[in-house]
Amino acid sequence: MSFWEYVGSRHAQLLADTFQHASAVFQCMVVATLAGVAIGVATYRSEWAGNLAVAAGATLLTIPSLALIGLLIPVTGLGVAPTVTALVLYGLLPIVRNAIVGLRGVDPALVDAAKGIGMSRAARLFRVELPLAWPPILTGIRVSTQMLMGIAAIAAYASGPGLGNEIFRGISSLGSANALNQVLAGTLGIIVLALGFDAAYVLIGRLTIPRGIRA
Repeated sequence: MSFWEYVGSRHAQLLADTFQHASAVFQCMVVATLAGVAIGVATYRSEWAGNLAVAAGATLLTIPSLALIGLLIPVTGLGVAPTVTALVLYGLLPIVRNAIVGLRGVDPALVDAAKGIGMSRAARLFRVELPLAWPPILTGIRVSTQMLMGIAAIAAYASGPGLGNEIFRGISSLGSANALNQVLAGTLGIIVLALGFDAAYVLIGRLTIPRGIRA
């Protein structure tokens, strides 16, 4: 059976796995973004706190994904829980680091001007600092998403959702008629999803970042 014949005969399952993969990455990125920006906001004013947050994220990223998921299984069980936990943890570093860099890069004169017209600390943060720090934060989100697309495939080891199941089935049945087709279908699906998400982020950037800041 050729690759395209295999895709045609399995299109329903492949579409379901693709949707689950995209959904898992998207939901984990939402959580990682909220947590990462919150950590950045809490630590960017302190040199040691910012360095500690980045170091902690970097340490998590050095743990092999298969090992982390294996360590989570006794705690969270199989399925969605270890997948979500691992993906959120792996997605934090680029967002935290870029949030800190972006917030520290805001011109202090602009913050002082906002303070001078009576803006509260929260208003300065949400109306001045975070909007100006948004471009590097968005870059961090894009990097995290690309990483999580590949890492999410490893979640099939813990019975997680997504295209990793197709890849693992192919690897476990190497030598059979459709083993290569299964691996290829899962891999190409992840690549297409990664490109689609990145294109969406480019569009979001064009819609949310003023042209002067992009320049």
